[in-house]
Amino acid sequence: MSVFCRGERVCCPISAIKYLAVLTLLGLSSLAQAFDLSQLSAQLTKPEVIHGRFVQEKHLRALPQPLTSQGTFVLAKNHGLLWLLKTPVQQDYRITAQGIARREGQGWQLLPSKSAGAEQNRLFLAVLQGDSSGLQRDFELALSGDAQKWQLTLTPRSLLLKQVFNRINIDGGELVQRIELLETQGDSTVLRMQDSISSQPLSEAEQHDFAE
Repeated sequence: MSVFCRGERVCCPISAIKYLAVLTLLGLSSLAQAFDLSQLSAQLTKPEVIHGRFVQEKHLRALPQPLTSQGTFVLAKNHGLLWLLKTPVQQDYRITAQGIARREGQGWQLLPSKSAGAEQNRLFLAVLQGDSSGLQRDFELALSGDAQKWQLTLTPRSLLLKQVFNRINIDGGELVQRIELLETQGDSTVLRMQDSISSQPLSEAEQHDFAE
C-alpha cells in the first residue's frame, strides 16, 4: 500500500492511498513447512524500528513517463510511519492510528480522515505492519513463496475498493521490498523500499515526531 493524496502530483504515504514496511522474517521451524499468512504476519511484526529509502513511481495513462518521488521512511512498532519526501518536493508525513498528519512549520497538521487518500494511507500502514487480519476484512489474500522470497496478492472484496483497484502485489524477502498498486482505470503505482535496516533505534527527533 503507497501513500497517495488524490489531486496532488506526488504521492504521500498511505494505506500511502488504499498505500508502507517491514519487517524481519522469522525462521521456519522446518524447511518442509508451508509458509502461510500467520507466519508472514509474525515475521513482519518482529522489528521494533525500520529505517530505509523509498522510490515511488506513479504511472499515468496520459503521461509518457512516470511521476517519480524519492525519500526516506521510518516504521516504528506501536507508533506508526514517518514518510519523508525529498524529491521532487520536500514534505514530511506521519501516519499513525490517530490519522495522517503533514508537517507544517514546527508542528504537525492532521489531514481530513474521510478522504480517499487517507484510506489508502491506512492500507499502506497495515501492509507494512503485517496486519493480515485487518487486510482480510477488505481483501482476499493469496501468499506464495517462502520466507526468503514471497509474494502477497491482495484482491478487493468490497464494491468500493473494486472500483479503485484491480489488485495489489507485495513482494518481499527478509523485509518488504516492493508494493505495486494496479488501478481499474489503467494507472498504477510501484513503490520500492530500499536499504532497509532494523538495527537502528529511533532518534530523539523521531521520538519527538511520533510523540506530538
